Amino acid sequence: MDQFLMQIFAVIHQIPIGKVSTYGEIAKLAGYPGYARHVGKALGNLPEQSTLPWQRVINSQGRISLKDQDLVRQREALIEEGVEVSVDGKVSLRKYRWQP
Repeated sequence: MDQFLMQIFAVIHQIPIGKVSTYGEIAKLAGYPGYARHVGKALGNLPEQSTLPWQRVINSQGRISLKDQDLVRQREALIEEGVEVSVDGKVSLRKYRWQP
């Protein structure tokens, strides 16, 4: 695994249950500011059995970026963790943003 992936996965593993972070914040904390899209791409390539809490990463508008069944899957995972998510995938960053 390359250094970029190791760094972003290490940051994502730190997000506590019931909190979310954004692709851009993950990239910045991992030492790669400006690489938000790359974080999204890396999460999109995770294997099914991954234990990485990918569901805790959303976009900078506080929305789930995924569509259709993937949006439903991420929304349900967040709700299970106590995060309020609207039907269309909106999360209150003011309330649920992780502040490391």
